[in-house]
Formats: sequence, C-alpha cells, structure tokens
Amino acid sequence: MLNLPNFFSIARVVLLLPLIYFLHQKNYGSAFAILVLAGITDAIDGAAARLLRQRTVFGAYLDPAADKTFMTCSYIALSSFGLLPWGLTLLVIGRDVVIVLGFAILRLLSRPVEASPSVASKVTTILQVATLGAPLFSLSLVHSPWLTDGLVWAASAGTVISGFQYIFKGVQILRRGTAD
Repeated sequence: MLNLPNFFSIARVVLLLPLIYFLHQKNYGSAFAILVLAGITDAIDGAAARLLRQRTVFGAYLDPAADKTFMTCSYIALSSFGLLPWGLTLLVIGRDVVIVLGFAILRLLSRPVEASPSVASKVTTILQVATLGAPLFSLSLVHSPWLTDGLVWAASAGTVISGFQYIFKGVQILRRGTAD
C-alpha cells in the first residue's frame, strides 16, 4: 500500500512540520524552500503513479487529501505569523468546505457527480499556491511586497469565482435530478 507515489503524498504532509518551524524561526528562505519541495512532491507523486503504474485507490484519496491538508495548514500558518491576511485564509478554507459539503450532499442524494476541476479552479489553485510562496519569496530573496498584495487579490477573486462555479454546477445537478 505504501508505494513511491503514496510516500511522496505523505512526505508533503510531513513537510508541514519544518515549514512551521522555519516560519517560527523567521527563516523565510528555508520556509520558501519547503514550499517549493512540497510542490515538487506533488508533481512527482502523480508522475510516479502513472510512469510506474502504481495507481491505487488509497493513492487516489491520499493525494488530494495531502494537497488540501498542506494548503489549509500552510494558509493557517502563514496567517498566524502575519504573512497573509486571515480573510484570504478563511475564504480559501470556506470554498473547500463548500465544495466538499456540496459533493457529499450530491452523493447522499445519489446524484451523478463529476469531479473534474474547471479551468477557473485550476487557475485558482495556481494562484493560491503562488500566494503562499509570495511573502516568503519577498522576505527571503527579492523584496517585492507588491507581488504578495497582487496575488492576495487575484487568489481571492479566483477563489470566489471558482467557488460560485462549483455552487452553480451543484445547483444544476440538483435541478436535473428533480426534473426527471
């Protein structure tokens, strides 16, 4: 069950410990490196699963769970240390809660649910990840607070837009189910 791709998914969650430690120590360069390493493990686990033909049911659940755990905890950590606004963190977490609850409701009502992310959702994920790295990049490599500010606004907008897309899609699925 613990194959190479699943190891990288678990490693991503374990990387939260040094991330929080380095944030606490105000070692922003090392914290930035941890974020980059987490991104690399995310790319490697999917590629390894395909290339090594090691796709598993466990891995299909573990990978997105590791992604959401890392993102959620990273947002909470960066907000706790004053590097990102709490409003964005609550927005990011709130959107994910709405999506998960929506899927759960649709599944409980035996509605067909397609779990493919929209283009807006993919762009939002990229913006959210970049937003995590921006303050650490700015504090450790190139002083660029404007980058963090711009990404906070862009990630906020993307989070709201993609969240409403998911809600709209869920309402459509519910309506189709009641019209039959």
